[in-house]
Amino acid sequence: MTGVRHWSRPAVTAVLHPLAPRTLRGRLSLVALTTATLLMLVLTVAFNAVAQRRLQHQADDELRTRAAAVATTIDTSGTTVRVLETSHDDLLDTNVWIYAAGRLLEEPPNAGPVTRVADALAGRGGRPCVTADVDGPLRLCSQPVSGDKSRATVVTALALSPYRSSADTLLLGSLALDAVMLTCTYALTRLAVGRALRPVRTMTDQAIQWSAVASEERFGSMRHPAELARLGTSLDAILDRIRTLLRHEQQLTGELSHELRTPLSRIIAELDWWQTHPRTDDQTRTTHKVIADAAESMRTICDTLLDNARGATLTTPGTADVLPALRHLTELLDLPGHLTLTTAGPHLRAGIPPALLERIVSPLLANACRYARSSVTVRAYRTPDGVRIDVTDDGPGVPGPFASRLFEPGQRADPGDGHSGAGLGLPLARRLARSAGGEVTYDPGHTPGTRFVVSLPAG
Repeated sequence: MTGVRHWSRPAVTAVLHPLAPRTLRGRLSLVALTTATLLMLVLTVAFNAVAQRRLQHQADDELRTRAAAVATTIDTSGTTVRVLETSHDDLLDTNVWIYAAGRLLEEPPNAGPVTRVADALAGRGGRPCVTADVDGPLRLCSQPVSGDKSRATVVTALALSPYRSSADTLLLGSLALDAVMLTCTYALTRLAVGRALRPVRTMTDQAIQWSAVASEERFGSMRHPAELARLGTSLDAILDRIRTLLRHEQQLTGELSHELRTPLSRIIAELDWWQTHPRTDDQTRTTHKVIADAAESMRTICDTLLDNARGATLTTPGTADVLPALRHLTELLDLPGHLTLTTAGPHLRAGIPPALLERIVSPLLANACRYARSSVTVRAYRTPDGVRIDVTDDGPGVPGPFASRLFEPGQRADPGDGHSGAGLGLPLARRLARSAGGEVTYDPGHTPGTRFVVSLPAG
């Protein structure tokens, strides 16, 4: 239809949304105010409707009382209706009409147009009441008077202005009371909601502070109402995740520094030797190759660890020939000559990239060479569910009480044993192996010495 605008719900929401309070306290107060307004409106309408009906009943009762008093002055015992004279005729005759068989016998002075309404009401018979607006609101009621031989009808009228004034006064009073009640409701709701939300603000500030300082405080240990207790549990879970992320970042930083130390040391050693001793061209090219290999190893370490931190290792494609990868690893690590490297079969392949295989086995080899007395053995062979690599040494072994903490980051059985290390190599090896669908375990039954077992998917 032309010229008519149809408002859709999204359009109405878009218009009302900027008007809505932005705080939870304001929204709850607005909801309480709206609810109270609707309730007070219903109660006010109902109260004033009942009050007006009650005032009308009072007016009707007064009219019927006056009609009954006038009826006592009417004689209907004979065939002719007669109006008896009394001492207070003036009071009784005020706004009173008397009819006999539809014929008007008496009417108040200066009745004017009201008489026509009284005539119509008397002609209807019975005891009806009507409201007319003739120079102001009037209420008229008829009262039949029966006798032995004749009948009469008395019609009385009453001005409704005083009753209407009382009704208007009641309406204004109830509206004023509603305004006071709504104002008090809004103020008390804001006060109550503000006090109820005060612990929430306190918990929020504490959560920010605790997360910033890595505190071990928890909301679950505090006494709160049931709703805030659930909020505290949720905040504790969030803080736990934040602390886990912080520990993960610290662990990743430690693993990077641990893994980069060996190639970086080779680069520094080659540069120092090259600067302090004259080299031939062939020796210089060899030094450059060593530095390039070490730098490539550092790049591979960074890529591997960062991909694992981002969760990308699981989707990294590639397979590795186990024996060449292990031989390349022994060259990079510059391991001692007592290392024995064996494989079961010339084409043993693992289902992970060569760089990842080296990163898994490298901490185990470095650890074995660090503690071995005379021999380190690396044996790779096929199993029904994949590929297995055993790294064995004849060192003092792992102390029994420490075996359960062997793969925890930063843990060492004896920090003062004279060997370097940060306790990150074994956790890193297990973490990378698990990310590729494998595992790194310690064999407590192997004696003397230590044996670590690497299980990997077949290629």
